[in-house]
Amino acid sequence: MREREASTYRDLHFPASIIGGSFAAVSICLSVFLILQHLRFYTNPSEQKWIVPVLFMVPVYATESIISLSNAKFSLPCDILRNCYEAFALYSFGSYLVACLGGERRVVELLENESREPLLEGEANEKKQKQRNPFWKFLCEPYVLGRELFVIEKFGLVQYMILKTFCAFLAFLLELLGVYGDGEFKWYYGYPYIVVVLNFSQMWALFCLVQFYNVTHERLREIKPLAKFISFKAIVFATWWQGFGIALLCYYGVLPKEGRFQNALQDFLICIEMAIAAVAHLFVFPAEPYHYITVLECGKITAETSKKTEVKPDEGGGLVETIETHVEASGTSIKESVQDIVMDGGQHVVKDVVLTINQAMGPVEKGVTKIQDTFQQKLLDSDGKEETEVTVETSLEQKDS
Repeated sequence: MREREASTYRDLHFPASIIGGSFAAVSICLSVFLILQHLRFYTNPSEQKWIVPVLFMVPVYATESIISLSNAKFSLPCDILRNCYEAFALYSFGSYLVACLGGERRVVELLENESREPLLEGEANEKKQKQRNPFWKFLCEPYVLGRELFVIEKFGLVQYMILKTFCAFLAFLLELLGVYGDGEFKWYYGYPYIVVVLNFSQMWALFCLVQFYNVTHERLREIKPLAKFISFKAIVFATWWQGFGIALLCYYGVLPKEGRFQNALQDFLICIEMAIAAVAHLFVFPAEPYHYITVLECGKITAETSKKTEVKPDEGGGLVETIETHVEASGTSIKESVQDIVMDGGQHVVKDVVLTINQAMGPVEKGVTKIQDTFQQKLLDSDGKEETEVTVETSLEQKDS
């Protein structure tokens, strides 16, 4: 049986590498072209510094998949790097939505205003909302949370980025010790436990992103958020469950149990999927809207183009002429664009990671402090009882004397 599976792997490996490499090359070329367009016309740094990492997800996935497909020895390191970047890309997509809404401060104001609207229905509704559990509000009525919704959404994205990175390196360590068991659902291997942890972490992160999207999608209408959301979520969600499903099929014997076959099949499918994703990104995250800037930024103007449209009013029979002026932006140095993305974006990531760790450690510190206070109180109570007993015994001895 083992020999047959090994023979099947050898027969399919070469054609799969050729086909997968072709799709990977197409996806890398298209994605690099689109990324360079955004770097060339870097006119809106607050948004584009997060678009570029999202787009870079395709070449990262494609490159690591074709390397892993060509040589099975690099399968685990490539999978670890792919997982780490996936977590960062999810965080970047959430940051992109926040940037499109005007930044964190503007988002907090919008959410606070949104949370006040349901309270106008009456005092009974206000009391009802106060009595509800915050977790229930987040599940069913996220719009009433206000600022808390933004905190939960950011925490959900950053916790996945931290856990995904930690579990990736933990998997590498367990593999070196021989107890990881990639694709093995057995209690003495680390693979099933890591899968469970990452599954819940990813589901929570995606759910937080969905709830944030549900509240803000009306204000994001100009950027067509649904197409962006579906295209990005399909990459993150589909590839994860695809790998998990292949592992289950191999474990139950539906597919060959040869470990190299399982990893190779996942890498081959990702190469094809990245080509599809690269084409979709050309339409979902185009660089054309950033080719133009506002008239106020006169220092970057190179040319102006006008567009005339004629509109027939409903009454009167006259013609109304409207003129739309587009100011073409001059190109930006790619070096400066990359530097801004790496430096400013990196500082933003570090800041959010620190805040998330502090939020996670807050309840723990409160619990430890409470335990310490309780323990000290018990010690004080016991010391007080001993002093009382000593005083009573001393008074009795004095009376006896």
